[in-house]
Amino acid sequence: MPRTRNSGRGDGGDELLKLRDAALQLGVSFPTIKQWIYKKKVRSIKTVGGHHRIPQSELDRLLFRARGKTEAERAGAMRRVSGRNQLVGRIDSVRISGLMAEVRLSIGGQCITSIITSSSAREMQLKPGQTAAALIKATEVMILRV
Repeated sequence: MPRTRNSGRGDGGDELLKLRDAALQLGVSFPTIKQWIYKKKVRSIKTVGGHHRIPQSELDRLLFRARGKTEAERAGAMRRVSGRNQLVGRIDSVRISGLMAEVRLSIGGQCITSIITSSSAREMQLKPGQTAAALIKATEVMILRV
């Protein structure tokens, strides 16, 4: 998923996103995100010109819920691999060095770091700002591009 344009910074230093960019990241329509704002399901900030902007942290909170209306839809949309412990978030950074890559995910204000092979990171074309899932199995954390 392409990285959204920077539309400013919020009070907490969060990136503020235009509604169309936020809707694209969440996989919902523009009218849906507008309704969520009106119903106070999504926190937004109004610009001086009266336009709504959504903080990136608010998007992080909603990423998992927006992948489907029911548990079955969410499971079908993102789980092609068996594993119950999947956390959806946003890629903060990808550092590739030699054979290994360090991928940091921001998930609801928390950070998870995974070490994967550099070829896997290149194959998935992981980049900061993309949506990804951390699949946690036993002592390993795997990254899935969502």
